[in-house]
Amino acid sequence: MSFYDAVVPAYLQMLNSLTGLLTKAEAHCAAKKIDPSVLLGSRLFPDMLPLSKQIQLVSDFATKGCARLTHSEVPSNPDTEKTFEELKQRLAKTIDYVKSFKPEQFAGAEAKDVTFPTGPDRTTTLKGQQFLSAFSLPNFYFHCATAHGILRHNGVEVGKRDFMGQT
Repeated sequence: MSFYDAVVPAYLQMLNSLTGLLTKAEAHCAAKKIDPSVLLGSRLFPDMLPLSKQIQLVSDFATKGCARLTHSEVPSNPDTEKTFEELKQRLAKTIDYVKSFKPEQFAGAEAKDVTFPTGPDRTTTLKGQQFLSAFSLPNFYFHCATAHGILRHNGVEVGKRDFMGQT
């Protein structure tokens, strides 16, 4: 398996599934007459980030993961989305960005140094394989699963197949 095949399809599967989850969440709000901002601001616990921020972080980990692994410029995505539609647009933009990468851009990426911020005045450098398996993908999946959990906790009828993008 090429490094590209380990990276791009994983990001795309979950980005697409989250788009479907947001569509179901939006329909749930309409059917139950729930203000969408209430669901978008929902958290699993008070010290956790809300649904909207979970989606933004998923987008960031996919975008920045691809950029850092290919030593491309890391794009800036301001977190301004406040509606389901804006979050779905952000996911669509992220999907297009991830799809724009070609396999050859990942050639040798597993062995190259990847330096990334890990605090306000701190950076960490890992080899590409370590960066992907110990940082980028775990964070990406954590925020995907948390977004799914928030929706499920709030009564949106989603399950594992929705999470996996198999509906």
